Amino acid sequence: MCCLNPRKGLSLMYDVVIVGGGPGGLTTAIYTSRAGLRTIVLEKEMPGGLMASTDLIENWPGRPQVNGAELAEDFREHAERFGAELVMDEAQSLDLSPDVKTVRASGGEYSGRVLVLATGSAPRTLGVPGEKRLTGRGVSYCATCDGAFFGGKEIACVGGGDAAVQEALFLTRFASRVYLVHRRDELRAVRALQDRLLSEDKIEVLWNSVVEEIVGDDSVDKLRIRDVAVGEVNTLTVSGVFIYVGHRPATDFISGELQLDSDGYIAADEDLRTSAPGVFAVGDVRHRLQRQIATAVGDGATAAMSIENYLDQVREV
Repeated sequence: MCCLNPRKGLSLMYDVVIVGGGPGGLTTAIYTSRAGLRTIVLEKEMPGGLMASTDLIENWPGRPQVNGAELAEDFREHAERFGAELVMDEAQSLDLSPDVKTVRASGGEYSGRVLVLATGSAPRTLGVPGEKRLTGRGVSYCATCDGAFFGGKEIACVGGGDAAVQEALFLTRFASRVYLVHRRDELRAVRALQDRLLSEDKIEVLWNSVVEEIVGDDSVDKLRIRDVAVGEVNTLTVSGVFIYVGHRPATDFISGELQLDSDGYIAADEDLRTSAPGVFAVGDVRHRLQRQIATAVGDGATAAMSIENYLDQVREV
């Protein structure tokens, strides 16, 4: 069964309303619907989120190799098997009243006793020619996901913060050579990471450099790189490029309803409770070190158990 379309003008009441149909949101739906809670998931694009657009996943337990779209379909079918509803709709604003939480979406309003925010985050892009076209074909934003595909090859990593340096170091496990492209003459990463990077024989730092274009037909062949100090443009032959210039959480529609951190991520405790009672946050919409399917799934399971505890407490009052 495919996802339902938005239902214009309808106001529906649920036990649990989940905004975001990625692995975290769908896992929450599996658990809550299995527990007998009427659950709906709102997803603005496709069930599975970024997972669904990943060609090959090699680190999902029990499935050494699985297509992302196939795994996303498994998640969706599992949630629907227990009675969860999936609707294609985009959240636009929230009303977090104490008893009932309401999501105002483009297709109507969805209300529930509990709200789960699983809208994720998106990697910031360079915005250069070739980047979008070659994403998934040599352009990546996740070394853990895709590094193993570049065994014995020369690749580039873009950025200068902790994430870029950590991922460049991780990529030396596979690549024969890693070029770290950084626009400044010094790194922003913590000193311990800098020391490790600068002592790694497989890594070469291209200082004062920015990527102007990612070149290739069916896959990445080379980068056009400009030296910002002298203006000279050179070509770097690589088989892939990993981009780490930050992430942007999908929290614009929250508009002051919840406590966010300085980077715009939702603040939540270890039980995934946010600053508003009855509102939980799972997955990459929280600030976290790793952005993996497995970590989002763990959040979803934890949130579902916290939701059951919360509803039990509410009933006792």
